[in-house]
Amino acid sequence: MSQDSRLSGILHVLLHMAEAPGPHTSEALARAMNTNPAAIRRTMAGLRERGYVRAERGNGGGWTITCDCARTTLKDIYFALGQPAIIAMRNRRNAPDCVMEQAVNSSLADTFEAVEALMLQRFSEVTLADLSADFRTRQAQGKESTSLQERHQHMESTP
Repeated sequence: MSQDSRLSGILHVLLHMAEAPGPHTSEALARAMNTNPAAIRRTMAGLRERGYVRAERGNGGGWTITCDCARTTLKDIYFALGQPAIIAMRNRRNAPDCVMEQAVNSSLADTFEAVEALMLQRFSEVTLADLSADFRTRQAQGKESTSLQERHQHMESTP
């Protein structure tokens, strides 16, 4: 079963950008996320189209967060990513005329819809500023390992 971690990953990137203002290259963001720059650029494209970030080319350029973190919700970012599947489970569709399969699928579909509605409601209640505040609290408590701190600091110091 494949898992989609784009929302989690891009929220991580946006928090880096919010905490260390200024342009961040795709390469620096990729190092912080342990991925490649092309993956960062692909994912950031949807955010750029919605006006959450901008990209500047050339020396001293890079990605800059442009949204108001206090007003931008997880739901906003989720929609900018193209609404990746919230849950990986799906209904079986091998025998659509089978009344047993219809009964099971109907019940599961109702549950899936309720779970998705609940998650979207929660996503709409959490802003990027809320995540930044949680990050700062955790950072003050010293909850991050030294190796992660070094990788993040390196990302923040790279133009």
